[in-house]
Amino acid sequence: MIVTAALPLVAEYGAAVTTSQIARAAGIGEATIFRAFKDKDEVLDACVAEAVGTDHVLRELASIDLAEPLGIRLTEAAEALHAHLERVGAVVGSLHSSGHRRGRAPGGPAHPADRPAPDSRARSMTALRDGVMDLIEPDRDALRLPPEKVAAAFLGLLFTRMQAPAAEADAPLSPEELIAVLLHGTLNDPGSSR
Repeated sequence: MIVTAALPLVAEYGAAVTTSQIARAAGIGEATIFRAFKDKDEVLDACVAEAVGTDHVLRELASIDLAEPLGIRLTEAAEALHAHLERVGAVVGSLHSSGHRRGRAPGGPAHPADRPAPDSRARSMTALRDGVMDLIEPDRDALRLPPEKVAAAFLGLLFTRMQAPAAEADAPLSPEELIAVLLHGTLNDPGSSR
């Protein structure tokens, strides 16, 4: 409850958020925060862990109706993953820009105990790929590539889309366009350009 209430405040204020603001948003007394967390840094760390964790987005992927056509399933997955990445960027970016450097002196390296495990990112990516594969699996027989490769291509396109410039002329692909390129390519008549 505390972390859920704190996340939007951390995204907005970064490390400048106060425990008083968090308590008001959670509808609790400020002292209650310090029964659950030793200090504000621990609250901020819990917010980062919640933001970067994949449990929420994996539940969203698992809730997508497998009876829907593949294009719709993947569009819903793209929207869920996009929202997850936006949340991660908002929380981590706000903390970073406001000077929050947990476990390190300004300009110094992170304390070894505060570094993420080397394989935690790989585990997260594997979990996301597996969640997308589950959405693709019902259409395995209709695909030229196995679901593992289609899921990897989907995530590659999605993550590239997130890094595209924001200029209107260079606007990133919409989720629908991304799925159309993934499933049908970019040629009007795929056999005509040989």
